[in-house]
Amino acid sequence: MAKRLPPLNALKAFEAAARHLSFTKAADELFVTQAAVSHQIKSLESYLATKLFLRRNRTLLLTEEGQSYFIELKEIFLHLKEATDRLLALGSKGAITVAAPPSFASQWLVSKISQFSIAHPDIDVRIKAVDLDDGFLDETVDVAVYYGKGKWPRVEAIKLNSEYLTPMCSPLLFQQNKPLDSLSDLKKHVLLHDSSRTAWKNWLKHFDVKQVNVNQGPMFSHTMLVLQAAALGQGIALSNIMLAKPEIDSGRLICPFEESIESKDSFYLVCHPGQSEVSKIQMFIDWMLAQIEDEHGH
Repeated sequence: MAKRLPPLNALKAFEAAARHLSFTKAADELFVTQAAVSHQIKSLESYLATKLFLRRNRTLLLTEEGQSYFIELKEIFLHLKEATDRLLALGSKGAITVAAPPSFASQWLVSKISQFSIAHPDIDVRIKAVDLDDGFLDETVDVAVYYGKGKWPRVEAIKLNSEYLTPMCSPLLFQQNKPLDSLSDLKKHVLLHDSSRTAWKNWLKHFDVKQVNVNQGPMFSHTMLVLQAAALGQGIALSNIMLAKPEIDSGRLICPFEESIESKDSFYLVCHPGQSEVSKIQMFIDWMLAQIEDEHGH
């Protein structure tokens, strides 16, 4: 069976000490004590069963074996540094694949992604609009946007924002002679539902709004469909400002009430463990967080 390699810390201590011909300077470079360097050298000499240094009148010299070992080890460390530099350079270029729910992609991300491309022209962004189940993040995806409570196994999760749900509708509804002066007026309108009726039920219960038939009104599979239906005057949606911003900015949707509640779920950026430190992924995460911060005026 092949003998294992010497400990990396011992090799680093030897290379630095041999280059400087000084334990003190090697210790300063490695941010350790001189005693620690001396200990590493002794352990390496013991491991190799070879004397690497000679001490003559307070002068440190390499033995013939130590000189030969240093020359080869210096080249190995140089190649290792060059390989690492090349890998880091690749990490800041190339392509990055981002998976996001269709509504988040179409309502928010697509309108802003050109700004990332301008800031980072060496990185091509590939957006996949997919319905993400909890914990979904395959090897083809660098970063994903999840919606939930932030607790998923085997991923790094970074919260993007807190969601505040409020009713929103088209100005066309005010032409139908059905007022929206108070929350109780919601009973006179069609409620639009996003995949379930739970959100409206919780919202109305929170504000103690009675006599609203939550079991009526169409249901849609995606938030973008709910917002589209609301913008066409088909009813009142319950959504957050972040996803509805394009329609609100254009005047196609308005928020008739000030009341809102914080959702238990939020959008999160997720990636594979340890991947948030890869340059291009870190750049994308930093950009996304800056966009959210700028949008909320913090």
